[in-house]
Amino acid sequence: MTATVGTQTGNGVGTSPRRPDGTVKVRGEFAYSSDLWHEDMVWGVTLRSPHPYARITGIDITDALKVPGVYAVLTHEDVPGVNRYGLEHTDQPVLASSVVRYQGEPVALVAADHPETARRAMKRIVVSYEELSPVTDSEAAVAGEGASLHDGGNVVRHVKIRRGPQDLSADVVVSGVYEVGMQDQAFLGPESGLAVPDTEGGVDLYVATQWLHVDQQQIVAALGLPVEKVRLTLGGVGGAFGGREDLSMQVHACLLALHTGKPVKMVYNREESFYGHVHRHPAKMYYEHGATRDGRLVYVRTRLFLDGGAYASSTGAVVANAATLGVGPYTVDSVAVDCWGTYTNNPPCGAMRGFGAVQAAFGYESQMDKLAAACGLDPVEIRVRNAMSEGALMPTGQAVDSAAPVAELLDLVRAKPMPPDRPFDLRHMPGGVSNTTHGEGVVRGVGYAVGIKNVCFSEGFDDYSTARVRLQLVGGEPAATVHTAACEVGQGLVTIMQQIVRTELGVEQVTVLPMDTSIGNGGSTSASRQSYVTGGAVQAACVAVRARLLSRFDRKTRVVGGKLVAVDGQVLADLVDVLADDVYDETVEWRHRPTSSLDPETGQGMAHVQYAFAAHRAVVDVDVELGLVKVVALDCAQDVGKALNPQAVLGQIQGGSAQGLGLAVMEEIQTSGGKIRNPSFTDYLIPTVLDMPPMSIDVLERPDPHAPYGLRGVGEPPTISSTPAIVAAIRAATGLALTRVPVRPEHLTGT
Repeated sequence: MTATVGTQTGNGVGTSPRRPDGTVKVRGEFAYSSDLWHEDMVWGVTLRSPHPYARITGIDITDALKVPGVYAVLTHEDVPGVNRYGLEHTDQPVLASSVVRYQGEPVALVAADHPETARRAMKRIVVSYEELSPVTDSEAAVAGEGASLHDGGNVVRHVKIRRGPQDLSADVVVSGVYEVGMQDQAFLGPESGLAVPDTEGGVDLYVATQWLHVDQQQIVAALGLPVEKVRLTLGGVGGAFGGREDLSMQVHACLLALHTGKPVKMVYNREESFYGHVHRHPAKMYYEHGATRDGRLVYVRTRLFLDGGAYASSTGAVVANAATLGVGPYTVDSVAVDCWGTYTNNPPCGAMRGFGAVQAAFGYESQMDKLAAACGLDPVEIRVRNAMSEGALMPTGQAVDSAAPVAELLDLVRAKPMPPDRPFDLRHMPGGVSNTTHGEGVVRGVGYAVGIKNVCFSEGFDDYSTARVRLQLVGGEPAATVHTAACEVGQGLVTIMQQIVRTELGVEQVTVLPMDTSIGNGGSTSASRQSYVTGGAVQAACVAVRARLLSRFDRKTRVVGGKLVAVDGQVLADLVDVLADDVYDETVEWRHRPTSSLDPETGQGMAHVQYAFAAHRAVVDVDVELGLVKVVALDCAQDVGKALNPQAVLGQIQGGSAQGLGLAVMEEIQTSGGKIRNPSFTDYLIPTVLDMPPMSIDVLERPDPHAPYGLRGVGEPPTISSTPAIVAAIRAATGLALTRVPVRPEHLTGT
């Protein structure tokens, strides 16, 4: 792998120090939330609905309570507070009472002295259902067809964007209908946690999550307790990607712990995990692009339908992202976008890496390839001709007021050397060592795509993070501690916070305290926001500490390598001597610049705080007889503003590209009548190391003047452009239209 990144000596910003959790994870010694243990604990399990839509006519727990070793069997009647929760709308029951709206909805809980005992008792609960006809089509839901699943109908949100004249015609017009399947976050660590009751009616919850404080807010409402009675600490997280933003077992474990007076551990198995968290919204998208004969965009019109499933989760925000980013990173004066998010009886959908932008990118990038063909242009050239740059206007009328090197990213991936034709080797063939082909019927194709993603929360959301930094002598050496509630979910935030402290305070020894709710909100680990917002909070807290420390000097001074150094280079003192017995402790609540809501009629407004861009070139080999695809190369160029940790940046680009590859050719939760057909890693496939090709990566650093260190969110953009690039390459190899992802063998062979 190659990369062009800035470097810096030491272990501060711009370097790649070893991750403090890296060695123990590689050795298998890291404690994930599923490893939590208490000597007096019992086990909790969840009874779930087998039906996607049904009325509950009775629940009988009598036989379950008779099983030896059972401590509690709970239903909706045992929820002491509000039997509702939700991220944006409190529309989801803690335990279903009168109706179930999706297959897998929690109905009852059991606590027992052994997980198998709990499961045996769970099977003895008798729930009587009256099955109802499910709503399963989002476009039909917008049209008002089928039962109304919630008060107010089945539309969660409709975002309408209109900019420029709406009656334009064009020399060249292309249209298409595109679909995106339901993708799962497929994190390797299933939902798990440990709830420990105290002696005063409160509870401590140790859990794998993405947003401690919002979990806490929802839990206290359901338990009917004051916020100080419910304390959350982050457990070891085995991946997240959006799937841990919503509650899963959190309230259930706390309910059982308070009811039994014992610590309660809950761990989902893999099948239950597929039912127990939200997924990526499936989408159906109608696009029409008009252009001049030389390929300049005149207008873009689109209607997008996103299936939110049974409950709202973050559907409202996903709809806004799909709408505002639905034209892509292109300059066009006439835009008409309508995007709907709907309720159905399909599995609930919410946050997943690049949400909203991933679905839209498959639509608009497929259209750009179709437009290139209609205009007789190279697929990269048509993108470069229409590429936005700094100062360009988004469909919302917002100016992109930092670097937008879209054309440069495309030129970089286009200029990369093509992978060589390898000598015959089964490992490099479609189908691999299954020996399905020796090269006959294998065709190579090349495809390109570029994407755009907003960073941080949007539309006027009060997006902030809280950080506390303490500087003192420990064992005679200067040392700093950092405390935030920002969740480390594997992305490397702990390392980034250490690097920022080393840069700002000039000390090497930095300890990051466990993330918990004893400090102010750190916001969600999503929207590529933590380095920006929590990084900004840590930097600001360090600046406040440094200001107090240096206030005794009458000239401008900085801390370098444990020394206090004047601007002229004179060493004024050792940090050890200045600190002595003093402790410098500062807590800062830090916000990025404000955004604003969208105008309900035109969709105009400064919706987003920052934009990030990535481009991919994919090279694929396709066995056109068997419909098998081998991604030979997946090269990327991405602007990151400032690579705080170059090695971590490369890891994020690789990981995001892998998830995009999965959506392109293999990953889909398949449903029929609202029921999941493949809730296992046997039938839900994710890319392995054998599926990922070599990646040549160019990392651009074009600083954003509004962001800490000029950084730009990194984690989501590579997921957005990788999928359409791979599908474009498959189209180039086969000549097929391929309007749906994932592309399956039957799409390539017509069988």
